[in-house]
Amino acid sequence: MSAPTLTRRPAASEHGALGAREPRQGAFVRAVRRNLTAHAFLIGAVLCFGFFSWYPMVREVILAFQKTEKGVVSWAGWSNFVYVFNDPDFALAWRNTALFTLLALLLGFVVPFVVALVLNEFRHARGYLRLLVYLPVMLPPVASVLLFKYFYDPGHGLFNRLLELFGLPAQQWLQSSDTAMLSLVIASTWMNMGGACLIYLAALQTIPGELYEAAELDGAGLLRKIWHVTVPQTRLILSLLFLMQIIATMQVFTEPFLLTGGAGPEGSTTTVVHLIYQYAFNFSNYGAAAALGLVLLVVLAGFSAAYVRLNRAEQE
Repeated sequence: MSAPTLTRRPAASEHGALGAREPRQGAFVRAVRRNLTAHAFLIGAVLCFGFFSWYPMVREVILAFQKTEKGVVSWAGWSNFVYVFNDPDFALAWRNTALFTLLALLLGFVVPFVVALVLNEFRHARGYLRLLVYLPVMLPPVASVLLFKYFYDPGHGLFNRLLELFGLPAQQWLQSSDTAMLSLVIASTWMNMGGACLIYLAALQTIPGELYEAAELDGAGLLRKIWHVTVPQTRLILSLLFLMQIIATMQVFTEPFLLTGGAGPEGSTTTVVHLIYQYAFNFSNYGAAAALGLVLLVVLAGFSAAYVRLNRAEQE
């Protein structure tokens, strides 16, 4: 008579682990099926962002340390950066870019805020006025620039006609190194102020009216109410748009390229991005173009890091 065989029963803990694992796997599969469409859209967006944004950035970093001679690509080390830093136009381009940024901040940053303050006081036709202010943004940039090129015409341009009405001498707006940069800033301000103006206007409408009433009871005038009420209440929007204005103006290209041919009279409108364009498409020196683009990227990243740090310090 054979001895009875004993079968080992799984412990209770093993049953619990197996039972818990199966529902977890089932829940995961159900969650994936339920969110499959969302995941598909997300993957598509990530792939597009990676291909059109991250890949060019990585390719630019690699290209900055390479050189191409007779179709042969080889590593160049820091020679592209040495070439860029020793270029006489390097300092000129940065000086012109800094000047354009400064003038654009004085006009393009202040003027939209003032226009938003004026629009905020209107109680009627506010929608029409918003459309009127935002209309230049809806126009193609090239069309807007060519329109200003006609306005700046020294013979029969609109601006010289207005000067003649007031008995003032006509100006060589784009042909003189003294007025060429200011002409670019005026055109750029008119083209781009609509978006900033609407953002300012939205921020102004969130300010409680009680704050202005309290300021009036304290005897504050218009300027003091703007300085002590409006500016503090919109400080976050002001600082953010200030940073965006710096980043946008330091990458200016369309206005000088179409209005003054890029360099302008005596090189007065040569900007960093136009110098990158010259390296790549006029001199076929893609390594130098990538190196200068990488320098510009580092400078703009420095401005962004400074903004984040200052904003964090204010919040703390």
